Amino acid sequence: MKKEISIGLLGLGTVGEGVAKILHQHQQDLRHKLGAEAAIKKVLIKNRNKERMAVLDPAVFTTDIDDILNDSSLDIIVEVMGGIEGAKEAIEKALKAGKQVVTANKDVMAEFGPELLKLADEQKCDLFYEASVAGGVPIIRTLEDGLASDRITSLMGIVNGTTNFILTKMKKENMTYEAALAEATRLGYAEADPSSDVDGLDAARKMVILSSLAFSTVVHLDDVLVRGMKEIRDGDLELAAKFGYTMKMVGSSKKNDEGIEVAVEPIFLPDSHPLAAVNNEFNAVYIHGDAVGETMLYGPGAGSLPTATSVVSDIIAACRNLQLGVNGKRAHAAQHERVIKPDNSCYAKYFYRLLVKDEVGVLSELTSIYSNNDASLQSVMQHPAEVDGKAEIILLTHQISRQQHLDLLRNLEGTANIISHYRIEGEETA
Repeated sequence: MKKEISIGLLGLGTVGEGVAKILHQHQQDLRHKLGAEAAIKKVLIKNRNKERMAVLDPAVFTTDIDDILNDSSLDIIVEVMGGIEGAKEAIEKALKAGKQVVTANKDVMAEFGPELLKLADEQKCDLFYEASVAGGVPIIRTLEDGLASDRITSLMGIVNGTTNFILTKMKKENMTYEAALAEATRLGYAEADPSSDVDGLDAARKMVILSSLAFSTVVHLDDVLVRGMKEIRDGDLELAAKFGYTMKMVGSSKKNDEGIEVAVEPIFLPDSHPLAAVNNEFNAVYIHGDAVGETMLYGPGAGSLPTATSVVSDIIAACRNLQLGVNGKRAHAAQHERVIKPDNSCYAKYFYRLLVKDEVGVLSELTSIYSNNDASLQSVMQHPAEVDGKAEIILLTHQISRQQHLDLLRNLEGTANIISHYRIEGEETA
């Protein structure tokens, strides 16, 4: 057994500093758990002149990634530098050199996960990626180990802290979207360019990772239906509350005999649903399995130390495997063929907010459109409109297919101005 396990750290940003801090502060606990010291021997940085944390000796810093990737004395490579192409190449090179790899890179794992995991299998190396999805929430390990005996049928997740923070501020403090986004940016929850978060791409990449793992198949980013927050209109959250719902930006994934459906969009959840109570920057993933039933994991979805905790847990797993000589023993090949459900096989209830002429016969015309599309209405309500001569009509359907929903959006044109529309989920747990 090794007395010291050597680590090369690619990146010393927010997460990289957190990893270094935890490894330094918890070294005694790690020695007890591993029977060896886990030590950072080399760190890739961009700027030597930047002031760094005191726990690292400047002698370990390098600005040349090859100093780390070509170092045969390093046992584990930890990639926390971000980006796609450079990070993917670094992971590939490390695996081909027989290194164990830990990454927090959701972009790389969403785009190239199956390819990299196959390479890890071929090289008999570990590739761990717990921190790529939900920061400090151990969802990857739960799906791989804790629920390995079960068959997962669905999962729903608030997997982006920025959008959840914005929606919480809009609901709890009656902020506008723009004001809530500005507050998220000020507090560091949103990037200067928040489009990846608010447009749903960040969450979509995470749902690709989770769906592929949960259903033992390969899900592509193009398979995910994505709607961003910019389609939310003033008054939508208040209307949701009137009907007993909370709006959340949710990633959802379901599987049955017909295939898989994956989506990321703002949806209406019953106020009684566990995800409805997840606020601010926190993440949560709600899972349904044939055997376990319903379970949920909750915790901080971002930040230096929460994310670094997941990275270090992967480092510990790789270290243990090194000590036991069992690295690369996990099979990552997909068990099932990729089958994505067509729109006419994806069912949900829907909410529609329409602006129409305030005149006789309009409501009858609207209900006829829904009837002609075999869409049964659960509720119809007229809401005061701010425009003279206009009326707001709120309609909630019973379950219809996504194809029926898309047809309705087309067929309503000319009769109504569609202010907003949302999928309603989670009522089976209400």
